[in-house]
Amino acid sequence: MRFEDLLEELGGFSKFQFLVLLLLSLPRLILPLHFLLHNFISATPPHRCSTLGGLSSPLGTPTLEDGYPGSCEVFFNSSNTSTSTCPHGWIYDRSQFSSTTATEWDLVCEDKKLNQAIASYFFMGVMLGAILFGQLSDKFGRRPMLLLSFCSSAVLGVAAAFSTSYTMFTIFRTLCGVALTGMTITTLALSVEWVGVTHRTFTGTIMSLAWSVGNMLLALLAYFIRDWRHLMLVVTSPLIVAVASWWWIPESARWLLVQGRVEEAQRYLDQCGKMNNKKTDCLDTETLRNLSGSSQTASYLDLVRTPGLRRISLCSGAVCFRLTGFGLNIYVTQFLFGAIEVPAKVGAYFLLNLIGRRNGQACFLMVTGGLIGVNAALPADWEVLRACVAVVSKGFSEASFTTAFLYTAELYPTLLRQCGLGYTSFVGRAGGSLVPMVMLLEDVWSPLPPLLFSLVGLIGGAFAFLLPETLDRPLAENIQDIEEGRHMQIGGVQVEMQKMTSSSEDPPPEEHQCDHMSP
Repeated sequence: MRFEDLLEELGGFSKFQFLVLLLLSLPRLILPLHFLLHNFISATPPHRCSTLGGLSSPLGTPTLEDGYPGSCEVFFNSSNTSTSTCPHGWIYDRSQFSSTTATEWDLVCEDKKLNQAIASYFFMGVMLGAILFGQLSDKFGRRPMLLLSFCSSAVLGVAAAFSTSYTMFTIFRTLCGVALTGMTITTLALSVEWVGVTHRTFTGTIMSLAWSVGNMLLALLAYFIRDWRHLMLVVTSPLIVAVASWWWIPESARWLLVQGRVEEAQRYLDQCGKMNNKKTDCLDTETLRNLSGSSQTASYLDLVRTPGLRRISLCSGAVCFRLTGFGLNIYVTQFLFGAIEVPAKVGAYFLLNLIGRRNGQACFLMVTGGLIGVNAALPADWEVLRACVAVVSKGFSEASFTTAFLYTAELYPTLLRQCGLGYTSFVGRAGGSLVPMVMLLEDVWSPLPPLLFSLVGLIGGAFAFLLPETLDRPLAENIQDIEEGRHMQIGGVQVEMQKMTSSSEDPPPEEHQCDHMSP
């Protein structure tokens, strides 16, 4: 008997699993509120130099070639012959934003790079958090690390909102990126580990759709809340609800069994059976001990220690490394891009069940890369067609993101699942952090950045073909399962045989079922 068989005996995908999925969808909804927050709290509104005597003072600002007043210099003397960098500060257009980090600390002109650096610091924290929480979650469990992520994200988010200096804000914002990443990888692993083979695609899609809802919600919140401090407090406040919901989130029984903690796993499995109105007679200690392992420790070195895991780590890293050539503009555009994700992810759900994870991931990445290349080749004045191609590309890009998270969780064994997710998340964020530098290459040759974006998508899709298929395969529990392919041996054709056997008149073997099933 495998763990998936035990889950089926306890109700498969029923009330308990729906509750787990609902509770874990909340943090997934919260994540884009913070990950995309920089677009609004650090926006730079139109500005110009302040003059000594106000707007009517003879000390004025130079006029640029386009006829508009300069935003970074002011005349230093009354004869208007020499200029200086705005010695009296700036006047900002407050029609769209009442305040941002740029207006708070005058991060414009010579200091505008400091404003953009806020996002870089945040995603550096995200990269560090992926590595940190990946290791800790595999060592101490998913549930404790999820609570740590909730609490620390809430505290650091509030602290960032009340920051009194740029340095203080960047420190708290970076630490917030570290803390939030625990929610990213832990919720995904927990959701996948509590469902059976046939419902993992549905689970991964729902979790991904929660991100899309949060994306659209952020656009609405930012539209009505134009002050950056108030917006930070509002997007942080749902973490209080997340902390309260944590008490009902179960630990992964699958991980507990791998660690040899049979009694704790039995308690959560018993809760699962009772909520699903199933008898739990099969949850005897001997059965669970046969499913369990000894207390084991794992590290990132284990990802490359054996041949099978080395291949998975190399190829999954190449698949998750991406240079995204699509930005999100303010309000309406961000809302629409979030809305576009919904049909893309629903379509991915049906396609992944039809052609599998490997072919689906390769298809989504290669089509995305191809469309980016096509868009770059279109004339600049074909604005409508270019916009349509960009929208379709965005849809395929989001489908590849959805597949990547689900596929990665299925590729790695329970013993190393969080390390695997942490590693691929780190690689993905590293690729994203290179985008600003890649964009600088347009000064060398304007089509070069989109060409690189396109090539990365095509190469990533090619690497996907080197990964094993995980559709209808049980999750691997330990490194031996990966190296010996034991979790693959009951997949595919044999899974179909099991379905046919279960539907026949002959009952399944007694060792694969509880003695008493619920009516």
